Amino acid sequence: MRTVPVSFCSGFIFALGLGLAGMTQPQRVLGFLDLFRAWDPTLIFVMAGAIGVHFWAYRWVRGRSSPLLAPRFEVPTMNGITPRLVLGSAIFGIGWGLGGYCPGPAVTALASGEPRPVAFVVFMLVGISIHSLSGSVLRAAPEPSGGS
Repeated sequence: MRTVPVSFCSGFIFALGLGLAGMTQPQRVLGFLDLFRAWDPTLIFVMAGAIGVHFWAYRWVRGRSSPLLAPRFEVPTMNGITPRLVLGSAIFGIGWGLGGYCPGPAVTALASGEPRPVAFVVFMLVGISIHSLSGSVLRAAPEPSGGS
């Protein structure tokens, strides 16, 4: 329960930064992806700032024996490129390119009350639900019998 206020504050700072940087505006992101007409490099500065903070914070935190509010670090161990990763990345990129929103900025843009981010988040949640349901169905399916 102690992690809820920390998570809220982290999310608030993230949302505030996205808003201040203009990353809740789809035209900023789409402008970054449009290399041949009206290219907008703003996203590079936002990413560089995030990477810089993470670079130093990660080194400082990894020097500790455990996180402040958890018994151990949860660090991903899988590092291979799989077909599932490639397919998921492609679907994510297509959604980002077509909608102009990445999930974080889309959720932040809900505060604007405009219909586009609302529609994006609704369909994003539908996609997440379909993925969760398909994963449950695949895990519950019986193993194919080997041997014919």
